[in-house]
Amino acid sequence: MDYRDRLSSLAKKKKAMTKEAVGEKRSFSGKDYQDPPPEPLFDAAELGKWSFYRALIAEFIATLLFLYVTVMTVIGYKSQVDPTLNPDQCAGVGILGIAWAFGGMIFILVYCTAGISGGHINPAVTFGLFLARKVTLVRAVMYMVAQCLGAICGVALVKSFQSAYYTRYGGGANGLADGYSIGTGVAAEIIGTFVLVYTVFSATDPKRSARDSHVPVLAPLPIGFAVFIVHLATIPITGTGINPARSLGAAIIYNKDQAWDHHWIFWVGPFAGAAIAAFYHQFVLRAGAVKALGSFRSQPHV
Repeated sequence: MDYRDRLSSLAKKKKAMTKEAVGEKRSFSGKDYQDPPPEPLFDAAELGKWSFYRALIAEFIATLLFLYVTVMTVIGYKSQVDPTLNPDQCAGVGILGIAWAFGGMIFILVYCTAGISGGHINPAVTFGLFLARKVTLVRAVMYMVAQCLGAICGVALVKSFQSAYYTRYGGGANGLADGYSIGTGVAAEIIGTFVLVYTVFSATDPKRSARDSHVPVLAPLPIGFAVFIVHLATIPITGTGINPARSLGAAIIYNKDQAWDHHWIFWVGPFAGAAIAAFYHQFVLRAGAVKALGSFRSQPHV
């Protein structure tokens, strides 16, 4: 074999290796962007798994801690700005501090429980993920039960520790503020929950996780920040529900008429907002992403 034949042979081998590498890269890319299969509506097998009950315990404890810290913050703030107890009206943490308590706790708890239960801590989030076929019906229902029970226990702890102030300052219960119509309250809850659930979908999107390896680590941050921002916007209107378990737990333990007058708002609004967010993400944004991905794959590669 002369020199030119040897060069030609090496060139062919290099070209073959390049094609093989490109093929591997394409298959790897396709695997990265392959959506997980939708969860079945009912899966009896998960009822026999310890991981299922561990997830329920995680949701219960997380929601308990969430309500304990946040309602305790609300009660503490109201006691600090009560003119009969403290003439300094600037002594409390203010709406900003309350919003930070809610958003910060969600950030912490989602970070701690994401690998165990998914870190829902909110029936509206669970409902949205169920509509998107991310969880089964059994898991969704049991999560909601665990979340509501955790919320009730969390607020009960606040009442036991702050018995002198709990009833006096409203028990942290949600309610429609004076001067706002029912329609405004419902709209505030729908939009606020839409922001939250839309953020959850975007932050945990498997396509984004495949592209950006840092996203799973940072996912709790935008979720917590969304809760913070929504509280700043809607505390003056409804006290900010966007979480039916949070509203139910406070209403049951406080158990006064004002806590139940418009309680339905804090179920209808969040569930409607979650449904809209699930539809928007799955059938508008994700549909566009799949189309763009298909267009990208159809382009010729050198």
